[in-house]
Amino acid sequence: MSKPAELREKSTEQLEFSLRETQEQLFRLRFQSATEKLDAPSNLRKFRREIARIKTILQQRVVADQAK
Repeated sequence: MSKPAELREKSTEQLEFSLRETQEQLFRLRFQSATEKLDAPSNLRKFRREIARIKTILQQRVVADQAK
């Protein structure tokens, strides 16, 4: 899990790639939770928060670009 400062240092393309990967991992965990017991159920929450962080930073960049 990345800290917001680390995420802000990444380019937009890198953030979009990280977002796709994190969403795929969350999908796999959800599928696994439906079919079998998870080793660490707290990972669901961690991935959701990571996705929210990435989306927030991407949205801040869009707003900043529109303000220019």
